[in-house]
Amino acid sequence: MPASAIKRRTITGTRLAGALIAVLASAALASAETYPSHPVTMMVGFPPGGPTDTLARILADGMQAPLGQPVVVETLSGASGTLATGRVAHARPDGYTIGIGQWSSHVASPVIYPLDYDVVRDLQPISLLAASPLWIIGRETLPPANMAELIEWIKARPAGTTFGTVGMGSAGHLCGIYFSQKAGLHLQFVPYRGGGPAMQDLIGGQIDLACLEASAGLAYVQAGKFKAYAVMSDQRWPKSPDTPTLVECGIPGATINFWHGLWTTKGAPKEAVDRLDAAVMSAFANPAVQQRLETLGQVIFPRDQQNPAGLAAHHKAEIDKWWPIIKAAGIKVE
Repeated sequence: MPASAIKRRTITGTRLAGALIAVLASAALASAETYPSHPVTMMVGFPPGGPTDTLARILADGMQAPLGQPVVVETLSGASGTLATGRVAHARPDGYTIGIGQWSSHVASPVIYPLDYDVVRDLQPISLLAASPLWIIGRETLPPANMAELIEWIKARPAGTTFGTVGMGSAGHLCGIYFSQKAGLHLQFVPYRGGGPAMQDLIGGQIDLACLEASAGLAYVQAGKFKAYAVMSDQRWPKSPDTPTLVECGIPGATINFWHGLWTTKGAPKEAVDRLDAAVMSAFANPAVQQRLETLGQVIFPRDQQNPAGLAAHHKAEIDKWWPIIKAAGIKVE
């Protein structure tokens, strides 16, 4: 073959290779610029009907328009939310698997459960979401009308009073432990996979008391299905102003702020994290979303905390506060 023909073929091949590289680079860039190009999955570690599931579905609806793709809520309940969190931690780091978590799943559970992931190192924060207090509620047929009467009623029952909790070491479990220790009570703890099943048994009279997120039980208290005895916050909850704090009932230091955050897999592209964070901010700026959350009694965190840095800082502060307390209580699930 003449040298000129070889030269032409070499030039042509080089040009084709260069064109192919350019096309692939362009496609990769377009893919990065168009995140998300398909639906995003939001993992929820607690059963339908509970506060985390309710918040997740409201948020997912609000994020769809700014993302331009559906946010599909997938439930994987059990082990105080650690199963769903593990799914996020081990997912492909592309930003298409996100997880909503809260105090139980991301603060208490990492201390008491043997996990194959690290709740800080293996997760990428996206946004700090909303919070509501915990409160101690009872079935509607309980005789006591207030906390003082409730304490005396429990003390008069040597067989013990049943107290529903959402898993071992959850916020509600610690609430019950703290309440029983400080008031000198004997409580029989009944673990549930989520707030929804616990509330159903409370309505049905299968358990006497529970310490659950206030936003989830507000409608039942207003309808007279539950009795609200105390909230676990520093101040009275505006949604139920007649319900005293546990501090007002004579038990100091009993405050737990039940907050939620949104995470994805560590190593997810910054563009994806930024887009997800922007979608959260857009959702929370929507008056319809604000109204739905306000009706539930969920308080949205300030806008300057609705970002990865805000969630990371809040998460660290909660870990620093509660891990020593949980470890000192000796709560452990093998």
